[in-house]
Amino acid sequence: MQDTLKDGMGVIRDWRKALRAPLPHRIVNRTLHNQTNFVLWVAMIGLLVLVVFYVFPRKIRTEPKVFGEFYNYTYPLTTPILSNGMYTFRIGIIADLDTKSKSDKEKFTWYSYLKKGYLSYSPNKSIVTVSWDRQNPVRVDTNFALKDRGMELSELVVFNGKLLSFDDRTGMIFEIFQDKATPWVLLLDGDGKSTKGFKSEWATVKDDYLYIGSMGKEWTTASGDFQSYNPQFIKKVSTKGEITHLRWVNEYNKLRESLNIYWPGYMIHESGVWSEIHKSWFFLPRRCSKEKYNETLDEHRGCSVLLIADENFHQIQVINLPNSHPTRGFSSFKFIPTSKDDVIVALRTEELNGNTATYITAFKINGEILLPDQLISDLKYEGFEFI
Repeated sequence: MQDTLKDGMGVIRDWRKALRAPLPHRIVNRTLHNQTNFVLWVAMIGLLVLVVFYVFPRKIRTEPKVFGEFYNYTYPLTTPILSNGMYTFRIGIIADLDTKSKSDKEKFTWYSYLKKGYLSYSPNKSIVTVSWDRQNPVRVDTNFALKDRGMELSELVVFNGKLLSFDDRTGMIFEIFQDKATPWVLLLDGDGKSTKGFKSEWATVKDDYLYIGSMGKEWTTASGDFQSYNPQFIKKVSTKGEITHLRWVNEYNKLRESLNIYWPGYMIHESGVWSEIHKSWFFLPRRCSKEKYNETLDEHRGCSVLLIADENFHQIQVINLPNSHPTRGFSSFKFIPTSKDDVIVALRTEELNGNTATYITAFKINGEILLPDQLISDLKYEGFEFI
């Protein structure tokens, strides 16, 4: 019996010992806890690595940038000189010699002239002065032509850090570098489905795109009879040379209607600039008339107004500019840098009985004249830019 009792007591002791021993699930929980901590540490280290790569990105070697890859905001191309509150800028104007652009000495050669000078502007005193280089204008040549016409350059614009000019016969856009003209983009008339070159007359930069417009008047016969809307298209060109054709019939009509001009009356544009400061389009029409177009009478229908339109042409403001010479009309203009797009310098050209002349003037956008018409040359210059 004592043996039986001892055996029972041994079983009880073994049972109590088992109760005091740690349960197996505690070991499992500890193992899971350690694994969870390990995963959290790995995640935190991974997140830290991502943050380091984001804040301190690796430098990747790239090929040299090509024209059209990123926009170059350099303007003007030459740094102005500041002295006693007067800014002095390098300027250039480009000629449209019409049929005289063909060389009579060299075969298959057409040319234009690039004339350079300086413009000085005092913001505080509202003074504008212009002087020109003493040496002769630079001759710029090309071998590109259409129907024996070429290099009739009608505008000068800095776009993407490049100086560009526009042939209103071939539709070619040239880059002018070191006084040499290199073809860049070819523009075709109207919606682009034409064998005729686009008659480029004005150009400006908006939202890092180049906008090029024609004369904005319906294409007519010499006596004013309608033929097409092709001159009422504009071109939007990217830095890579991609072209979008935009129908601007309504926009052009709204501009002329601001002067109560309706078809068969007309308005001819050779200068237009977008102002990012004012978020507005500025136009200085060259010709305007409430009468039907007539090739001979057109020489006496010079326009002298500044049109300021909001981005969508819902509202158009008309500023009258004094001009005692109805044979003169605007052919190009730019805002003077440092003027906050408040002062315009413009070219006025004259074509009368086979003779031509070019004048330069400056005025505020409210119409106040700062520089009366000043004769430049008896050649016709149709493009102005700060270079």
